[in-house]
This record gives sequence, C-alpha cells and structure tokens, in this order.
Amino acid sequence: MKFRIVVEYDPETKSYAAYCPELPGCCSAGVTEKEALANAKDAIGFYLEPSSIKPEPDKKIHEVEI
Repeated sequence: MKFRIVVEYDPETKSYAAYCPELPGCCSAGVTEKEALANAKDAIGFYLEPSSIKPEPDKKIHEVEI
C-alpha cells in the first residue's frame, strides 16, 4: 500500500513534523527530514496493526486485508 506523508519543517523547534492525511492522528517527527519520514513509516505500520481485543462471547471479529 502507498500513503502520502506530509513533512513540514518547524523553525521554532528546529525539527520536522510528518503526518499521513489519510490516517487521522497518524503523525511523527524527527530531527532531520529523513528521520521524520522513517518515523512516519513506523507510525503508519503501528496505526494499521491489528489490536489484540477480547470480544464478548456473542460478538464476531472479522479481519480483512487491504
């Protein structure tokens, strides 16, 4: 899958912020642009990772792969 990552330099903190517009709340940062991109890729992986939830006995959980 491909996702867009927006990287912005913050002159106040002298670091880079990175976020994925398609995944609300999925963001990261880094001292360099390269580090911010790498951290954003990790953040997307964690964002999309299934959680280990324990369903109630009368509930069904289905997993889909995209």
